[in-house]
Formats: sequence, structure tokens, C-alpha cells
Amino acid sequence: MRTIQTKEPFDNEKRLFELSAPFGMTGDQPKAVESIVDGLRAGSRIQTLRGATGTGKTFTMANVISQVQRPTLVLAPNRTLAAQLAQEFRDFFPTNSVEYFVSYYDYYQPEAYIPRTDTYIAKDADINEEIDKMRHAATYSLLERTDTIVVASVSCIYGLAPPSEYQSFAVRLEKGKETSLHNLTRQLVAMQYHRNDLSLLRGTFRVRGDTLTVFPAYGEAALRVDFWGQEIERLTTLDPLTGEILGDLDSESIYPAKHFVTSQEKMEDALKQIELELAGRLRELELGGKLLEAQRLSERTNYDLETMREIGYCSGIENYSLHLAGRSPGSRPWTLLDYFSEDWLLFVDESHMALPQVRGMYEGDTSRKRTLVEHGFRLPSAIDNRPLNFDEFFGHVNQAIFVSATPGPFEMENTEQIIEQVIRPTGIVDPNIDVRQTTGQIDDLLEEINQRVQKSERTLVTTLTKKMSEDLNEYLRESGVKSTYLHSEIDTLQRIEILRELRLGTYDVIVGINLLREGLDLPEVSLICILDADKEGYLRSSGALIQTIGRAARHPSGQIIMYADRITNSMELAISETSRRRQLQEAHNQQYGITPEGIAKNIKDIGDKLRDELDDKSEDLSFTDIPDAEIKNILDDLDRQMKTAASELEFEKAAIIRDQIAQIRKEKILLDSVPQGLGGITVG
Repeated sequence: MRTIQTKEPFDNEKRLFELSAPFGMTGDQPKAVESIVDGLRAGSRIQTLRGATGTGKTFTMANVISQVQRPTLVLAPNRTLAAQLAQEFRDFFPTNSVEYFVSYYDYYQPEAYIPRTDTYIAKDADINEEIDKMRHAATYSLLERTDTIVVASVSCIYGLAPPSEYQSFAVRLEKGKETSLHNLTRQLVAMQYHRNDLSLLRGTFRVRGDTLTVFPAYGEAALRVDFWGQEIERLTTLDPLTGEILGDLDSESIYPAKHFVTSQEKMEDALKQIELELAGRLRELELGGKLLEAQRLSERTNYDLETMREIGYCSGIENYSLHLAGRSPGSRPWTLLDYFSEDWLLFVDESHMALPQVRGMYEGDTSRKRTLVEHGFRLPSAIDNRPLNFDEFFGHVNQAIFVSATPGPFEMENTEQIIEQVIRPTGIVDPNIDVRQTTGQIDDLLEEINQRVQKSERTLVTTLTKKMSEDLNEYLRESGVKSTYLHSEIDTLQRIEILRELRLGTYDVIVGINLLREGLDLPEVSLICILDADKEGYLRSSGALIQTIGRAARHPSGQIIMYADRITNSMELAISETSRRRQLQEAHNQQYGITPEGIAKNIKDIGDKLRDELDDKSEDLSFTDIPDAEIKNILDDLDRQMKTAASELEFEKAAIIRDQIAQIRKEKILLDSVPQGLGGITVG
């Protein structure tokens, strides 16, 4: 049965962050939480949680949020990790608002000009409607609720409409309130909602008699407004697909369908400012003898002006955001950060990766836009359509906690307090590290692998080059080892399958380059071998080595072998840090009588939880009694779900749905009636 989750009526005075977990804090989690909370209450602006792999840093963050009761932004280095964190926080805070805010582009080619070859590249993008809905849900929750957690990628430092302007368009509907159907229709159009009496889609509304139904840009349920003359008689939520009534409301707010909305008055002012800037820039280009650039700029800008006057919008309207938002040249853009209340809290997860991204976004964007401006493709004000620079980002931060196993230079130089978290709930300690000579390393490696194979344990081997990975993998296979390799050309879905097959025992060894660091949870891996450990560089920095060592910290017998002819500074730092943590962990285990236990994770299905969500589509169905037309509908629905999952980088879920489609088609052969485009589906 199709179910839709609707948000309960919210009372800011009563609702608090309510942490729900089937377990309590263990190890040094209580001490870490206490230290962070004390620091926050004492006014510390920047703190760093240096937590070893597998120590439950996310649960620590959740406990901090629960204790300080503040709206929180969790910044992650990529949208895949952001999605994982969002799900974890939803599990920890089931009654609160946990939102997901990442770039809504499935594909994005920015506008660019290459002077050397006189090549202009127009902007090209595919917007993911589901992610766009989640972005709107995030801003809606921040403005309507105090118990909101937003998990975001660095997309959160890019421009949005001013929150005051966005909120000024919101319409508050109340049962018994005097207003007219005509007035509400006019307000919805001003908020960029489109009337569609045939199909109720997100961002549209329809009118039937004295009833208006709107599908908000941020919701899963539609809102029906029944009028009695000039009064709202009833407010109900309903399933936009089936029309089923889900519940009654006393009041509800509707926010704009787009994040960039401008009143007609402000639009007219903005158009005048654009015209003034255009006139000045054209004079400047003509005086400089750049007649081609002047002609190009005049044609493009006047076309955009005409389009905005006609329909209130144009392709690339974001390039005029300085004027539309009424900002001063050089001023920072409005972003998601402005939608938080003043006492908001920031966590930066995997800060050693996320912070350099924040720093790099501004420079790359500005360089590209300057080239467009110089050659007459854009007005100079287009440069102000940009992400926050690093100083602007941190100038807006109230209090921040950086979270990483290997904090970077910025964290270490600016933090007011470093909180350690090295004790794992499982009691597992950091792995032993051996440094061995490179002479005879391959034979030694093979012997170590065979010892693990006999104990049904797995091995990871990390090299410096793709060629080395391929050659070593080939040698291991010729030696009878069930081996495979990972590199950057292997797509995400295939990578997930390879890792799953390693856990299942299809492979005993994976050889890789830089794909064996953050994010791998492989409890069966007891040995990691690092070749060329003494070759200083990005792949053999102290941080990279510590992250790699952490991959063996899920197994009670974890061991690291570094093959090197000398011990570099990076090796020394990594070995010293691992030894320090191990001593603390062993002392804790001895003090409390803890015996390390391996992590038992079901590997029969990589997506058991996701499959449970989809069981109602195919499991235990007898397709022999279902009409072909109905099976077509099921397949069509599954196809849409699969493509949505793939576009959101939920490749495990997409693969499960793909397998379900194949299962249905196998049981009931419908080759002539399968919806067009289902044949030969691939995910990844």
C-alpha cells in the first residue's frame, strides 16, 4: 500500500529535540559529549572532535544536539555521505525535522568561455525534482520549526533568495479565515505555482468549484482548501495521486514554489538597475574597442530583460541575483545559513575533506565568471552570483564542531578545544602496524594473504598507481588468490557490488589506490597491506595513512603491514598516533574487563532495509492472476523508483529495484507489453 508521511501540526513552545536510540552512550562518548556541551555553553566558537574510526561519532553529535536543543547544520563533503548521515539522524530523531540539502543537479555543465579556442559552452543542467523538493522542505522547516536538523553538502554556501523575501510571500491559511478563492489563486501565482486542472504535480494547483488543491513544492501531501463563500471552511491534506484524505488541519502555511521569488515592484526596480549597468558596461567596451563583445552583451542582456518582463523569469536569471535581491556589489550572497536562527550550531563531518571544498568553491567560480564578463557574455554583476568565500562562511558561523579522525591544518590551528574519542563500543583496538622491507615484498604479501584466507578473513592492498594495482591483481589471481581491484574508472554501483562480494567471500583480496580510505565498513577485513608506504605525497600523507589504517579497525585481529625501506615523517606520525590510541583502548578494556568483539553485520543482502520498503511491490505476489495492464503499472512504478534512486546516488536501492523488475518479468513474460524504455535497464 502506498503511504505518505505528513508533518504533524507543530508547536514551537512544546517540541524539543527528542533523541531515540536502542542503546546508550559507551566508551568515551559520555566524556566527549560533556566536553563539547561544556565548551558550547562556555562560548567556545570552534571545537574539534577527533574520533577514531568506528567510535560512534554520529551518535555523539546526536547527543550534543539533544542536550543543547539548537537548530543544527551538519556539513558533509559529498551528497552520498550526507544522505547516510541524514538517515542516521532521522533514526535518532524520529519526531523532529531532519532535512537533506544538496545540489539538485543530476548533471551540471556551467556556462563557460574558452578564449584560446573561441569556444562558448552554454549552461546545461538536469534538475532532480525529488532533491529540489527536499531543498524546499529544508527551508520550510527552518522557517516554521525550531527542532530542525539539516544535513547538507557544500551546496549550502550557494545563493538563495533572502529569507525575509521568501517568507514574505508565504500564505497563512486558517480554518474560518475570511479570504476568497480568487485572492488565494492570485497569491499562489505570485509564488510561482502554476495552475494545472488536469494533473496535480508538485508546484501546481487546481480549482474545482469552490475547492482549491495545491501541491506544495516541499511536501509529499497536497493541501485542499474548501471555501464557503469568502471563508475557508475546511483544510485537509490528501494523497496527490489517489486523492485519499489523510487528515484535517486547523491552519497551514504555503511557501513559494521557487527559492528565487521577487515582487513585481522589486522586479521593476531590478530591471532598471540592470539597464543602467548594461549602458555603463557597453560604453566601457566600446571605448576599449571591444565592439564584438559590446554587441554580444547588448543582444543577450536585452533578450533576458524582455523575457523577464514577459514571464518574470529567464534562463540564467541567477546571473542577475545581485539586482533582484537588492544587494550591494561585493556583498555576500544570501544562503541556507541565513535561514537558521541566530543560535544555530554547525557540525562539519569529515572536516579534513569538507573545509578545503568550502575554500575552493569560490575561487573556481569567480575565475570562470570573470572570463565570461571580459568577453561580453555577462554583465560584471554576474560575478556576484557566487558561493560564499571561506571568510564569509566562517564569519556567519556562530559555533562549530569539526569532526574527523584526521583533522586538517585549519582545524588544528583554530580550534579552542580538541576532544578525543578513541574507544569503540565493540572494544576493538586499533590494529598492530608492522614495517617491512620491500625486498621480497610480493612473496611476503602472498604468504600473509594465504594465512588470512585459511581463517576466512579478508585483505585490502593499497598501491600508488592503477597499473600497479592491475599487475598485482593479475599476479595474485595467477597464484590462486581470489582477487580483484578497484580504481576510479569503476562506477559506484559496481564498486558496491565488489565490496559486497568481498564480504561474502567471492573475493578474498581487493587491490586499490585511493578507494580504500574514508567510508568503508568491512568487518571481515583483518589485514591491510600498504605498498610503497615511504613514498611521500598525498596518498602517503599521515592523514591518508591514518584513514587507511582505520579500515582494519573493525576486526579484533586487525593488522597493518607497511612495505617501506625507510620510515618517513608521515609514517612516523601515523604509527605514533595509532600506537597512542591503541594504548588508551587496551587500558580501557583492561579496566572494565571488556573483550573485543567483531561486528556482526548481515551480508546476505546489501540493502535489506531498503528491500523491506519495497516488499509490497513484488514479494509474495502471484503474477499469474494479475492482469497484464496492472503488471505494466507495477513495472512502470518500479522503473520510476529505480531512476529516482539512481539519480539520488542511492545505488543499492536502485539495484534492488532493478532486480525486482527482472524478477517480475521472469515470472510473467510480458515482452510485448513492457513499458517502453524498460528493456535493457542499467543502473550506475
